[in-house]
Amino acid sequence: MERGKDNFKIVSGGQTGADRAALDWAIQNGIPHSGWCPKGRKAEDGRIDRRYSLRETPTIKYNQRTEWNVRDSDATVIFSTVPVLKGGSKSTIEFANKLRKPCLMLYRESGKIKPAVLLNQFIEEHKVRVLNVAGARASHEPKIAAFVNEVLNRWWVKC
Repeated sequence: MERGKDNFKIVSGGQTGADRAALDWAIQNGIPHSGWCPKGRKAEDGRIDRRYSLRETPTIKYNQRTEWNVRDSDATVIFSTVPVLKGGSKSTIEFANKLRKPCLMLYRESGKIKPAVLLNQFIEEHKVRVLNVAGARASHEPKIAAFVNEVLNRWWVKC
C-alpha cells in the first residue's frame, strides 16, 4: 500500500491507553486523525484534550462512541497485551461483527508472525484507508501504549 498523509487516516475514541497512543502516533507522524468521543470529551483520566480532533457523541456512553468509530472506519484493529478481551474491547468486536466490518485483534504474543506484519496484511487485504484503533485502557493494561506505538512504528516504516 502506498502510504501518505493523503490516503490514510487513524480513527479512535480518545480513551487512555490504546486509543490515545494511536492518536498521539498519528499526530507525531503527520497522519490525519479523527473519531468520536463521549459527550463532554469524557475519558477515565478526565476531559480529553482538544488537540485531538474528536467529535462528541450526543451521550456520555462509551458504547455509542465505540460503535460510531467502527461504523465510520474501513476496519478496526484492537490492541491488547493479553489474549482475552473484555469490556470496551469486547464490545468493539461485537460492533464490528454487527456492522460487518473487518476486525483484527493484536496482542503482544500474536504467535510466529509479528504484529506489525499481521497489521500490514490486514490493511492490504481489506484496502483500509481509515483505520479505527481500539484496545485496552491504560488503567487495565499499563503497557498498552508502548505496544501500540511499537506496532504502528514498525508497520509504517518497515512493512
